[in-house]
Amino acid sequence: MALVLLTSLVFMDLSIPRLIQRIIDQGVAKHNQSVVIQTSLLMLGISVLSTLIAIGNNNLSVQVGESVARDLRDALFLKIQTFSYGNLDRQKTGQLMVRLTSDTSALQRLTQISLRIGTRAPFLMIGSLILMISTSPSLALTMLPLLLVTSGVIIFFIVKMEPLFRSVQQKLDRLNTVLQEIIAGARLVKAFVRADFEGKHFEAANEDFTDHSVKVMRFMSTMSPALTVFVNIGMVIVIWAGGLQAIRGELSVGQIVAFTNYLLTTMTPLTMMTNLSNVWANGIASAKRVNEILDTRPEVQDIPDALALPDQTHAQVVFENVAFHYNGNSDEAVLEDINLVAEPGETVAILGATGTGKSTLINLVPRFYDVSAGRVLIDGTDIRKIKQDSLLAQIGVVPQETILFSGTVRDNIRYGNPQGSDEQVMAAAKAAQAHDFIMELSQGYDTHVEERGANLSGGQKQRLAIARALLTQPKILILDDSTSSVDVETETKIQDALEEQMHHPTSLVVAQRISTVLKADKIVVIDKGRIVAQGTHKELMQTSPIYQEIYDSQLGDGFHLEEVVPSGQRSEAE
Repeated sequence: MALVLLTSLVFMDLSIPRLIQRIIDQGVAKHNQSVVIQTSLLMLGISVLSTLIAIGNNNLSVQVGESVARDLRDALFLKIQTFSYGNLDRQKTGQLMVRLTSDTSALQRLTQISLRIGTRAPFLMIGSLILMISTSPSLALTMLPLLLVTSGVIIFFIVKMEPLFRSVQQKLDRLNTVLQEIIAGARLVKAFVRADFEGKHFEAANEDFTDHSVKVMRFMSTMSPALTVFVNIGMVIVIWAGGLQAIRGELSVGQIVAFTNYLLTTMTPLTMMTNLSNVWANGIASAKRVNEILDTRPEVQDIPDALALPDQTHAQVVFENVAFHYNGNSDEAVLEDINLVAEPGETVAILGATGTGKSTLINLVPRFYDVSAGRVLIDGTDIRKIKQDSLLAQIGVVPQETILFSGTVRDNIRYGNPQGSDEQVMAAAKAAQAHDFIMELSQGYDTHVEERGANLSGGQKQRLAIARALLTQPKILILDDSTSSVDVETETKIQDALEEQMHHPTSLVVAQRISTVLKADKIVVIDKGRIVAQGTHKELMQTSPIYQEIYDSQLGDGFHLEEVVPSGQRSEAE
């Protein structure tokens, strides 16, 4: 509808010079007052109608532009949600934020301008050229070289500006990434008194962005004066050549005036388009950057005939000859030759030094990454043949980095199961040893959680994360060093509560502390991406030097087993 109104507006604009020619040639030259009055009233009516149409076009253009930005933000957000961990590893948070904000705003401006001036200007140019030729073919041919040169100059500027604007957006990416890192780590910056250092870091990124922006603006500033020169040259040519033809009686005064108006109508849109070329160049650069996200293929996808994991799954987890390399780089193997079985209801603890691939191993179970070789099976089915949503519905994950969202404590626990009742929420909190501290908060379960859980301690956040996972009643529970911030006594209570659950899940537990793994049904020791030992605590104390070394370094001879194992279970652990 905006384009329909715009087209009507162009026709009205192009009719004005013809009406001026009529007033001069048929009214003024022939002393016909009625022609002057009638034509003037017609011009006035066209002007009023043009104003109303222009207002309607502007309103509709704004609506379309805002809707385009809204739809793009939705599309980008939904696309990002489909990304696997591998995709997210390569996309910086600051870059994604710029795509969702600055780049979509640039495309919004591009859409609005295109539906208003951007489309009107070419229509006016084409219409004016046709009417110039019909007014005086010889004079139009005289102007043709100038119009071609002017068009070439505009194309040159637009082509040169697009990569410049793309570089500016890349610098904005960098600026936002630095800003996001510094703000997210503001407490750490303050703790280490690094405000001056980070200030210089940000200043360098900010200065780089500013320098590139100034470079683009300087380049753009040369366009308008250049085009003004061409417009003035055109006017001189029309007056000189047209005046000679008028003296010879080949043109009337009204035709010269009409031709001059059409020339201005042709050249002025060119000037306008040049001034708007920064919007177009910026929009084109942003469109390419948005398409980079929309065209990104998630590394982990469902196959066409993927199966649904049944609700009554036994949750046996098997690793068969599994190997994994980040980014498909076989020279940097993270895991190699992994063979492991977690029977239904078993607790399998994974122990090893930092950087040995423990977290990577458990991230393969929910298909956050796909294996590079081998298979991961659940109840005998390769997880690559299972629908991702169906798979994740059976898995509860407590990540190494605890993430809480703004909202109430109750909302955060219910995040994975919004339909969970208050009784179920409370039961999950009790199992995670979170109920007592929640009740001590100002509003209990309705206490507001600040951004990233800033008003809670590390141990409190971890216990809420465990409660969140338990509320989903998963068949497979993954705990990635999720009790590192709680004391040994609380950790033991959490383990006891998990064992007492009626539907005991198959649990994969990554741990740094040996006290976390003592009661596990199976302990797996990983070193340099390979399983070097597996068995119970008693078996590993007799057969695995690495496990013995870890045990001695953490607990030593002064360790009392009753600190982590109740007396009723001590003989088995011993």
